[in-house]
Amino acid sequence: MKVLMLSPHPFYQERGTLIAEDLVMRALTERGYQIDLLTFNEGSDVDYPGLTIHRVKPIPKIENVRPGFSIKKVLLDILVFFKFIDLMIRNRYHVVHAVEESAFMALLICPLFKTPYIYDMDSSMTTQILDKATFLRPLERVLRWLESLPMRHATLVVPVCDALADDVAKYRSTGIHVLKDVSLADTGSEQPASVIDIRQTYQVKGKMFMYIGNLESYQGIDLMLDAFALYCPEYVESRLIIIGGEQEDIERYQFKCQQLSIQQSVVFMGKQPVAQIGQFMSQADILLSPRTQGVNTPMKVYSYLDSGVVLLATDLPTHTQVADSTTAYLCAADEKSFAAGMETLSMDVDLCKELAENAKKLIAREHSYPVFRSRLYDIYDNFSTG
Repeated sequence: MKVLMLSPHPFYQERGTLIAEDLVMRALTERGYQIDLLTFNEGSDVDYPGLTIHRVKPIPKIENVRPGFSIKKVLLDILVFFKFIDLMIRNRYHVVHAVEESAFMALLICPLFKTPYIYDMDSSMTTQILDKATFLRPLERVLRWLESLPMRHATLVVPVCDALADDVAKYRSTGIHVLKDVSLADTGSEQPASVIDIRQTYQVKGKMFMYIGNLESYQGIDLMLDAFALYCPEYVESRLIIIGGEQEDIERYQFKCQQLSIQQSVVFMGKQPVAQIGQFMSQADILLSPRTQGVNTPMKVYSYLDSGVVLLATDLPTHTQVADSTTAYLCAADEKSFAAGMETLSMDVDLCKELAENAKKLIAREHSYPVFRSRLYDIYDNFSTG
């Protein structure tokens, strides 16, 4: 089978959606499929048998494309659209695998070539827009109708979580296949080099809390820091380790830590290789996922649950569609509740052990790479029937 995969991103970078795309291509090429990947100019190449990467070539060069809406992304999307048409003219594909907003491109072009397309839905674009641009809320019905168009006409829609599947079900009753992410500790990569001993390097004598991910506002970073400021006075030897984030975001939150008088207790380690994240997580006492917006489950949550370390997370669909009170400590999405969760887990070692063990069993049973690959193959075996 020959597949054209549309990735409107700077592929490859170590970000959740891009890691998921990489897993899809890895699994399909393992089955012997031929994959043409169309993506932005920026990013690192990956090498799988049968994979050919096609990159757009903007003049002048466009770099440093961040997640979310931006003029840079719009300009690159336009180039992807025209390159998409060119590839469709020159090649015959069995299916187009369209990720996120590229599904609109597939909606317009695929019918002209009588080629089916799969809508790989990693998030609700309307929800993301309204979270950042609240002044557009009067247009919500229009935006959701527009977003529904590629859902209605795709041969299959593949949402990344149950909450997104529920959204899709408002517009179609068949052809919806949930493909959840996996723990990155179980993707078959080589054993990474040893990482630093965080406790020794930063002289952590109390509990070590850890957050891993970008520092965008929807992640709940402000909530996490406010909660740690409430928790910290009673547990002065505890430390909050933050891994990830762009430098400008780190500097902004370092300033917030100064305002909260917790700058001595919060360590910003910046970006670290994904291959080493498992070793970092294993050093923590408590992992944090304070996300406050969105319904899709962050890929890192699966790795958190697979780490053997207890997870403290907000009690929102972004988490509860994967974890429950038997596999994570869930609390309301406000700083007082999150601080209380920090204190409870700090005091109850047995609870931490029980939740972490249950979580690891859940991942092995439902969210391993072999399970992901099997579900993806089922999707491709049945895509022609919708």
